[in-house]
Amino acid sequence: MTYLVKEIFYTLQGEGAHSGRPAVFCRFSRCNLWTGHEKDRARAVCRFCDTDFVGIDGPGGGRFATPAELADAVEAAWPTLGKARRFVVCTGGEPLLQLDEVAVQTLHERGFEVAVETNGTRVPPPGIDWLCVSPKVGAELVVESGDELKFVYPQEGVNPARFEHLDFRSFRLQPLDDHNLDDNTKAAISYCLANPRWSLSLQTHKYLGTR
Repeated sequence: MTYLVKEIFYTLQGEGAHSGRPAVFCRFSRCNLWTGHEKDRARAVCRFCDTDFVGIDGPGGGRFATPAELADAVEAAWPTLGKARRFVVCTGGEPLLQLDEVAVQTLHERGFEVAVETNGTRVPPPGIDWLCVSPKVGAELVVESGDELKFVYPQEGVNPARFEHLDFRSFRLQPLDDHNLDDNTKAAISYCLANPRWSLSLQTHKYLGTR
């Protein structure tokens, strides 16, 4: 299998339970809920994506012919000093269109803990260490268990309580980053305070100016 990757870079995880943790981000190209082209956004299932995942032209990106080549590129982005557990976040786009069991195993062999951020419409391969699912209204959710459910809030017509029966270790609301971000953040805070099963997830990298 050939892996198409938009970019690979070293940064701090900006969202969710691992916020602040050093990580290599491996952003796969392509998504099944939007083409990534603005001309198609109005017709997309997910209309609020804030990420450029089109093509393979980003820093560290490319076409990787084997799992070993992909793991080489991820490993090259990790600093050589220090003994911390290596951590890679596989994201997109939708990483589960491409990430398979062999790639996960190969990353493990290089000493990486493997996290995945997915829209939950594809069955994940075995071996993933941290699975974060972000459901999108209008898309079938086939992944009903994992480590973290992160719901972008608000999404029209959906109360987050709809997901509380699912088998996740943590439930997080992330304010929708659009022209109403301030109001969305206040609404997310209010919802978490009234429903303490939910925690607030902020996109800290946007506040800090990091990637």
